[in-house]
Amino acid sequence: MVEKEKAQRRGGNKLERWEVSIVKAMLERGGYQDQDILAYFTRPTRTVNHARIKEIRDVTKHKSVKPADAETLDAFLATLPEVDPDTGLSLRGDELLIKVREAMIAAVHIFNSAGLTFRAELFVVTAIIAWTYLLHAWFKREGIDYKYPEKKTKAGAERYWELGKCLKHAKCPVEPGAMKNLELLLELRHEIEHRSTTRIDDALGAKLQACCINFNEVLKKEFGAQHGLEKRLPIALQFVSFGADQRAALKKAAIYQHTLHLPLLMPLSTV
Repeated sequence: MVEKEKAQRRGGNKLERWEVSIVKAMLERGGYQDQDILAYFTRPTRTVNHARIKEIRDVTKHKSVKPADAETLDAFLATLPEVDPDTGLSLRGDELLIKVREAMIAAVHIFNSAGLTFRAELFVVTAIIAWTYLLHAWFKREGIDYKYPEKKTKAGAERYWELGKCLKHAKCPVEPGAMKNLELLLELRHEIEHRSTTRIDDALGAKLQACCINFNEVLKKEFGAQHGLEKRLPIALQFVSFGADQRAALKKAAIYQHTLHLPLLMPLSTV
């Protein structure tokens, strides 16, 4: 009998400041039990302990947060359930994870677009954004501060870690092979940013395919199989097929290795 894998409790399951203000408004309005309020803020990607609501009710935490006004509370209640229909992700609470998926989907669509001659460069830049947001979402859930304490943007906003910095964190969930692949893509991104590249699509095909597969594996492993991109990008139709070396590499999962030197014989996909 196969033992089912138990869901792992993870850190970072706490209410954000805007959510605390909504909770306070609900408590002020009345008519809500703690478990009723909790139901509005618990979702598959995040479970919140009922003690968090009691802390707000008893004013033992979040004293400085003001209750939301009546209009804001009404708008919050009126838009529920505000979720992505494909994944069940909260459009506001899981906004970062939604952007993670959409950025990589956009990268693959760009590369697979017929007629483009700047495909690899556009894929690399967009995929780097997807990976950066993926690790930011992971750090946020784990309760790891991923912003520079002394650095701000020109507009005065918080400045978050770039992908290279994220990969160097001791708890980064990316496997060594996938990390080497990303280090290569980061080098390419710098080249793309600072000087023009020439006809690199064919040379990079296997590396970009590896990036897709690695990304999807980390996404599913860390956030759940229901968020995998194969539902959105199941099969890429094509006029050519894999060569023997490519088929062997995929079968052996050697696609993770940075040392692959396989020509591109198919459009990118996540499966």
